[in-house]
Formats: sequence, C-alpha cells, structure tokens
Amino acid sequence: MNESMEEAIVYAKKYLEDLLSFFGLNTDVYATSDDEVIQLNVPSTHLNGFLIGQRGENMRSLQYLTSTALKNNNFAHSRVNVDIADYKKQRAERLREKAEDWVKKVRDSKESMNLDPMNAADRRVVHQLSAEYGITSDSEGEGRDRHIVLRPPTDDKEE
Repeated sequence: MNESMEEAIVYAKKYLEDLLSFFGLNTDVYATSDDEVIQLNVPSTHLNGFLIGQRGENMRSLQYLTSTALKNNNFAHSRVNVDIADYKKQRAERLREKAEDWVKKVRDSKESMNLDPMNAADRRVVHQLSAEYGITSDSEGEGRDRHIVLRPPTDDKEE
C-alpha cells in the first residue's frame, strides 16, 4: 500500500478512459495532481452534455466510480476531481464573479448576508474569495441546506 501518487494517477486515467470507451468515446484524459487530489480533465467532445449530466450529476458519478476503483484497489491516493470540457473550471469562474458582488455588498453595507445552499466545492470557492476581501464566511446548516453566511469585518478597535 505504498505505491506512488504517479501510479494512482496512471490507474485513474486508464480507468476513466476505459469507462468513457463504454459510451463510444475514445479520448485521451489529461491527468495531473496537486499532492492530494488527482485531477482528471476530459477534453470537449460531442458527448459533453451527456457526460456532464444535469447540474453535473453524471460527471460526479464518473468521479465517484473512479475514486471507488482506486480505493478498492488499495491505492493510498483516492481523492479524484473529474472535469469535463472545463465545466467545473468555468462554473467556478462564474461563481467567483457572483461571489465578488456578494462580498463587496457585505463590505459596503456592513450587513451580513445568507447565501443560498451550495455544494462543498462551491462553498470552498466562496470561502477563498471572501478571505481575499477580509470578509468572514461561515458554513451553516446540514446536508442540502448547508449554506454560507458572509459577515462584514469587525472593528475590534472600539473598546
């Protein structure tokens, strides 16, 4: 159980390529890692819509299957991020733009703001951005209701 990240990447890449071939898509998956997470990027094809699925559901399923295959084969590294035609990347960029507006609004109005529930990946994007602006962000709620509350910076100087 002491194989390298490199072996896990090779396995995950081949597994996802084999999975895609079942749908008649023979393509080269671009694979990298950032120490913890194996990044698998599927290039844009005529099957984008199908592979991504409604709100990314099919893409998440491919990610889950690949991660499970790594775990079942005793790879130490089994965290996987699958992106198809840069769907997640573009979505994160759009979310960052929206989050900038929210963060500036909180900063200028000095009033807290409750955001709509979002998944963990989206919340991470918002937390990172709010930190850049010095805005406090906390995740609250459970499961599907988990959402972020943005709070303006507090002036601790008033004693």
